[in-house]
Amino acid sequence: MTAPLTPPHQPSPHEPWQTPQKGGGPGGSRPRNLLESPEERDLRTDLRRAGIVCAAVTVAGVALGLLWLWLAPRVPLISDNTAVFLSDSEGEEAIGADGTFALLALAFGAVSAALAFLFHRRGGVVLVVGLALGGVLGSVLAWQLGTRLGPTDDVVAHAREVGKGVIFDAPLELHAKGALLAWSLAAMAVHLGLTAMFGPRDPEPEWGVYHGPGGAPVYGAGPSPSAGSSPAGPTQSGPSPSAGSSPAGPTQSGPSPSAGPTQSGPPAPEPPAPPAGS
Repeated sequence: MTAPLTPPHQPSPHEPWQTPQKGGGPGGSRPRNLLESPEERDLRTDLRRAGIVCAAVTVAGVALGLLWLWLAPRVPLISDNTAVFLSDSEGEEAIGADGTFALLALAFGAVSAALAFLFHRRGGVVLVVGLALGGVLGSVLAWQLGTRLGPTDDVVAHAREVGKGVIFDAPLELHAKGALLAWSLAAMAVHLGLTAMFGPRDPEPEWGVYHGPGGAPVYGAGPSPSAGSSPAGPTQSGPSPSAGSSPAGPTQSGPSPSAGPTQSGPPAPEPPAPPAGS
C-alpha cells in the first residue's frame, strides 16, 4: 500500500470545487479586473489613448513654431538715431505673419486628426477632447518658440546696434490670438468627417410587415435574429408543412378533384349479357 499524496485534512489545490481563499489572492485583495466593469475598462483605455494623442500633438507644436519662423514674412524697420520707423509703411508683412501661422496650424490640425483616426479607427468624446487640447497646447508652444527664436524684441537696442539708416527685422509677433484655435478647430472637423465616413457603424434593424394582435399588420423593426426568431417575421401557429399538409393552402374535405364530380340519382343500368349460344 502507498500513502496518499495529499493529506486528508489538506485539500488539493487542483480540485475545482475548492473554496477560494478569503480576499481572492495571496495578498488578500481581489483581482482588479474582477472589480472593473467593461465600461470602466473602456474608459481607462480611451483616457490613455487621449493622453497619448494630446502629448504627441503638443510635441508637434515644435515643428509648427520652426516652420512659422522660417516661412513668416519679416517686418522691416529703420532708425534715424532718434526713433524707429517702418521701412515700408504700406507693407502687409505683419498680417502675413498671422496668416502664415493660421494656415500652418490648419494643416497641422488636419494631419494630426488623420493620423489619430488612422491609428485608433474609432471616435469618442475623450479622444476628440485630447486632440483639441493638444492642438491648443501645440499652438501656444509654437507661438512662444517662434517669438523667442526670432529677432529680439528689444527694438531700441537692436536699432542702436545696427546703426542709423540700416534696415533690420522687427520681432516676430502674433497679433491675431484667435489663430491659436485654428489647429483644434481643423483637427475636430477632420476627425468628425473621417469618423462619419469610415468609422464603425452599428447594425441597422431589419424592417418588415408583421401581424400584431387580432391579425392587424404592424410596420416596424423585426426582432433580433439572436433572440431565436426568424428575421422574416413571427412564426405562425398551425401544422407544419412536413406533417402532410399541402403548402398551397389548407386541405379541403370531400372527394379528390381527380375523381370528378359526383352525380346524384339512380345508378346507370348495366349492359345485357350476350346469349350463351353465340
